[in-house]
Amino acid sequence: MPETMSLDSVSVLLVWTAIAVYALAFIAYAVDLSRRGVQAAEAKDAAVARDRELVGAGAPAAAARAGDPASVPAQGETAAALKRQQDAAEKALDARPGQRQRLLWARIGTSLTVLGFLFHLSGAVTRGIAAGRVPWSNMYEFALTGTLLIVAVYLVTLLRYDLRFLGAFIIGLVTLLLGGAATPGIYVAVVPLADPLKSVWLVIHVFVASLATALFALAFALSVLQLMQARRERKALAADTVDGAKQGPRFLRTLPGSDALESLAYRFAILGFIFWTFTLIAGSIWANDAWGRYWGFDTKEVWTFVIWVLYAGYIHARATRGWRGTRSAWLSIIGFSAVLFNFTIVNLFFKGLHVYSGLS
Repeated sequence: MPETMSLDSVSVLLVWTAIAVYALAFIAYAVDLSRRGVQAAEAKDAAVARDRELVGAGAPAAAARAGDPASVPAQGETAAALKRQQDAAEKALDARPGQRQRLLWARIGTSLTVLGFLFHLSGAVTRGIAAGRVPWSNMYEFALTGTLLIVAVYLVTLLRYDLRFLGAFIIGLVTLLLGGAATPGIYVAVVPLADPLKSVWLVIHVFVASLATALFALAFALSVLQLMQARRERKALAADTVDGAKQGPRFLRTLPGSDALESLAYRFAILGFIFWTFTLIAGSIWANDAWGRYWGFDTKEVWTFVIWVLYAGYIHARATRGWRGTRSAWLSIIGFSAVLFNFTIVNLFFKGLHVYSGLS
């Protein structure tokens, strides 16, 4: 027992270290977004100055603006200017790691995220060794593993897409969730498994659910940015200007357009939905093994199905009903809100066979 408690204490220390590093990464990513806004404003001012010089020299300003996504369009050219900005941002989105913009604060944020992930992973592994099983049998451990997978999916995705602009949203969310789970009110020491959890399905079912949650988290963050970007684009077209200072946060001018953000969110949601479907099926099989029935309208079962229906509706509505834009984004956000509700409120305040918060 002393050895187990010692390993558990080491795990807690590693987890709190990871939280501290993630907090620093969040700050770095936030500074990166603010710097992007400043750089966008500086690029706009420089473009305006160039146009004035060319007009003074007798050259047409429109020729100077052609191919310059950072410049401010004349009346009637707003849509074209927005398109140039979006094309430039989408090209940057697909850039490989060695070809990306050398954004200092984004690089610092990513490096700190990797460091925090290593501490986080070490904390999860030592918790598993201390418990003698996989570390996801109660609310604290699920938060430990679930947030670990959110960071892992984010870092792996960076190998394909330059989503560093999501860093503040993703790492901020992870910091809040992991920090909340590590507080005395949620944290529980290592305890023996309840009898229904002594199954291979614990390894499969909960891990796949955590992976689906990680993918839904990325889709959620992209949907939030999609709403912000769509609002900026509408206001820009209405005002016939792409001046970021007047249409919302200036860093949005450096991000892909709302359509590109929506498309990427949709891809992550589809992958998450596939894993969540397996979670629902695996959970039914496990319920039959543990309690002799596949479905019993237990609180957790119902909410797992509700989440499945929400994401199925989101995918179906977007694919067949043309629900794109704002309505699509809100469906994605509502779906992830249901995931968080299932993890927090259901675990804390509802009773049922599936509710293994570990709290008395």
